[in-house]
Amino acid sequence: MNISQLFIKRPVMTTLVMMGILVFGLMSYRLLSVSNLPNVDFPTIQVNASLPGASPETMASAVATPLEKQFSTIAGVDQMTSSSSLGSTNITLQFTLDRNIDAAAQDVQAAISKTLRQLPTGIVPPSYQKVNPADQPIIYYALSSGTLSLSELDEYAETFIAQRLSMVDGVAQVNVYGAAKYAVRIQLDPKALATRGIGIDEVANGVDAGNVNLPTGILWGPHRAYTVLANGRLQNAEQFRPLVVTFRNGAPVRLQDLGLVLDDVQDNKSAAWFNGNRAIVLAIQRQPGTNTVAVAARVRDVMQNLKQQLPGSVDLQLRSDRSVSILASLHDVQFTLFLTLALVVLVIFLFLRNLSATVIPSLALPFSLVGTFAVMYALDYSLDNLSMMALTLSVGFVVDDAIVMLENIVRHMEKGTPALEAAFAGSREVGFTILSMTLSLAAVFIPVLFMGGIIGRLFHEFAVTIGAAILVSGVVSLTLTPMLCSRFLKPSREAHHGRFYEASERVYERVLHWYEGSLDWVMARRPAALVFSVAILVATGVLFWAIPKGFLPSEDNSQIFGTTETVEGTSFDDLVRHQQQVMAVLQGDPNVDATMSFLGGGQINQGRVFMQLKPRSQRDMSVDQLIRYFNRKLSDIPGIQVFLQNPPPIQIGGRRTKSLYQFTLQGPDRVALYDNANRLTAELRKLPDLINVTSDLVISNPQASVEINRDRAAALGVTARQVEEALYDAYGSAQVSTIYTATNQYWVVMELLPQYQQDLSALSLLYIRSNTGTLIPLASLATLTTTVGPLTVNHSGQLPAVTISFDLRQGVSIGPASAQVDRLARQLLPSSINYSFAGTAQAFQSSQSGLLVLLVLAVFVIYMVLGILYESFIHPLTILELSVYAFVGIIMLVGLVKKNGIMMIDFALEAQRAEGMSAREAILQACSIRFRPIMMTTMAALMGTLPIALGVGQGSESRRPLGIAVVGGLAFSQFITLYVTPVIYTYLDEVQQWLGRRAPQHAAAVAPAPAD
Repeated sequence: MNISQLFIKRPVMTTLVMMGILVFGLMSYRLLSVSNLPNVDFPTIQVNASLPGASPETMASAVATPLEKQFSTIAGVDQMTSSSSLGSTNITLQFTLDRNIDAAAQDVQAAISKTLRQLPTGIVPPSYQKVNPADQPIIYYALSSGTLSLSELDEYAETFIAQRLSMVDGVAQVNVYGAAKYAVRIQLDPKALATRGIGIDEVANGVDAGNVNLPTGILWGPHRAYTVLANGRLQNAEQFRPLVVTFRNGAPVRLQDLGLVLDDVQDNKSAAWFNGNRAIVLAIQRQPGTNTVAVAARVRDVMQNLKQQLPGSVDLQLRSDRSVSILASLHDVQFTLFLTLALVVLVIFLFLRNLSATVIPSLALPFSLVGTFAVMYALDYSLDNLSMMALTLSVGFVVDDAIVMLENIVRHMEKGTPALEAAFAGSREVGFTILSMTLSLAAVFIPVLFMGGIIGRLFHEFAVTIGAAILVSGVVSLTLTPMLCSRFLKPSREAHHGRFYEASERVYERVLHWYEGSLDWVMARRPAALVFSVAILVATGVLFWAIPKGFLPSEDNSQIFGTTETVEGTSFDDLVRHQQQVMAVLQGDPNVDATMSFLGGGQINQGRVFMQLKPRSQRDMSVDQLIRYFNRKLSDIPGIQVFLQNPPPIQIGGRRTKSLYQFTLQGPDRVALYDNANRLTAELRKLPDLINVTSDLVISNPQASVEINRDRAAALGVTARQVEEALYDAYGSAQVSTIYTATNQYWVVMELLPQYQQDLSALSLLYIRSNTGTLIPLASLATLTTTVGPLTVNHSGQLPAVTISFDLRQGVSIGPASAQVDRLARQLLPSSINYSFAGTAQAFQSSQSGLLVLLVLAVFVIYMVLGILYESFIHPLTILELSVYAFVGIIMLVGLVKKNGIMMIDFALEAQRAEGMSAREAILQACSIRFRPIMMTTMAALMGTLPIALGVGQGSESRRPLGIAVVGGLAFSQFITLYVTPVIYTYLDEVQQWLGRRAPQHAAAVAPAPAD
């Protein structure tokens, strides 16, 4: 049977089929989306609830707990974590990969609705966003102005820009850092209240009653209808100052008599800086599962239109765009792909030394790659680092099939056979070989398709892309290549060779002669060669377990994010001073292009920093080197810690931590959990391989505790609710009224004057109106003490939790580091506390548990395919033995290496069956005849992978380890193929003959004796 015969006879049909592959492939390429990596985002939803002024413990018990109980009934919830801080609760729900995020959002909304009645009064109703809070924003914009106030600038940022960007397809939310939304701030003097006998709750009620926005109806006259309007609304501080709050001694008491009324901002404990100047920063986050490049392009288009509508006094700058680094990385991979194509074609030319003979197999490259684009488009894949790397790696071996076909046809033509007959004969001989090589190499990736979790999702696209390229190359090699050989190759007697050809042919003959002699020497010492191969196998296994295991290599995307942290209880003004000291160090570095700094909106003793670095070509140090350099410089600043991070290629998990790797502890007993978490954190800091060991446990924040004497309060006609409401009005920056305008709504905030918020003595100046109408001093109802308490309360899976995070010292891999952490946890933690790795560390552990199984499955699938093709249980083992030697850490090498073995074994088996040769003669002849195609295919694969191994440019850090593994594995496996394969083949042939002799003897021994 000759698969290629029809295509050789019908060149027009073959040409049109190839043109169809080319046209549809190019059309598909234009339609493919661009991304950094395949979509591996877990569907993630964040729920936010706020109750200004509420303590972390109140938010955890009264808000987080009822919501978590309801969320736990939603199908498909994989992880649920929450963090409750002063006045806010954030709950992150991470669903399984197969859960539709829109359907999950509907379930979340229904759960929130069911819980509303259980939540405290006065709470801002919970809302949700389809966003991973731990994921970094894809775009930053900075707004600044030399003439406008921050509140005026904020109006453009929040009302004009942020709301419009939130409507862009794929945008999850727009975070406004340094928000300065306008508000009227009332700052009361408790002494003025006490002098006039006015309770603070009376002021709140008076302000609320004096600023109303109610319907006033219609006046229906006999001929005309009038809309009734009243001036119940107040718009600014100037209008609020003369507002009458109450009357004393027949005289009105106005708001301005009781303190200050200011035009201010809603949150004056929030700030952002851009390059050292106050600014408002917009950070755009995408929805999980959306394409970063596409979303960023849509955002830029919208912003371009909005920018034209802004006044000239507003300076709007695009300060960071993650899609730029993604596109730069993709362009580098594309350049690597073209370089690889050129190197592979050069290898083919150096071996064949004939232009027409070089062009024929080289055509397999573009057709295989372009045909793969059509498959990628049909499966809704994207052009990303992994799929492009798969195509680049495939360049080195998709040409192998065409080389084998061409080399065999040329060999027949060198014997004097006409081109057409040589094409028929050559394709008939190696057609089955090419089929075996193609199917077995594609089969290597079948187990990858069954991998679960985030690693399986990540490499699924890689496996299908490279498998499609292999299958398309097999089709091209069995159709186009023999047809072109039959029409365009010249017989050797018609070809005229120059000096270069003759000289290189003599070199090749000498190398072949040396190989044949060295192979004879090895075959004469087969037992030693077998012992050597077993030793290599054992050493490979030992090295596999001994080599440190890592996860995803870090990339240099010219960005650094960081978290700053001061001691618990640090005031906002002191935090600002420390933050500016940090930024002064970072801004002055020549490697930094721009800096941004944020305070507020989270834990009150923490801030955030962001650095946009200069391009890698303009820097002496990589991102990781700069982080270590900055860590040394920033450690000299007293009173503040800085945790810098290189954003990982994939954000895994929904909890944002100060260091990269996470280890979570859970337990029902909060006191025991906190105590053991502190002990474990202290011990982990002693490990030399770990740095930046920290936790989210913040339980020493200074607190002013008000112990209510309930009996006395009841006797005086004051309830606990009144006491807490009075405290909230004084210190909670509570919203006591709302200002309504045509475009927005603004808060009226009430608190005490700043000088009465600095110590506990002001608490004794507060008065509460009892139910009898008398004013009762708070000091007579309660005892004031100073204590410490939590700044945040965290849950994981509805249980109290503490997450310890850490980074790795330079040169340390996550594998041995995680083993040390796990061992220490087993030694220190009691059985009542559950612990596990989270985020990236958890994904690493999951990936390692399946690697060995995946290798075994890959080898088994190849064995099945080859056993079926060769109809033999023994000879597939000859080829598979080689694959084990070549395991360097990547399964693709298994398939690459076994292709060389197939070329030898297929020819040797045919020689034994057709010509009656012995196994030794057959394998020696196969080695000699197949030496050139084996060297060509291996050198093509090496040249195809070398640019990745030596790669530079954006994102090359993640590609280089794969290239090094394949280059090293191929170089070593070439030695195995050329020398160990013949030895193993002859031994296995002897085993097969021995088994064949035993079968008749056993049958004769058990045969019944003839009847007498």
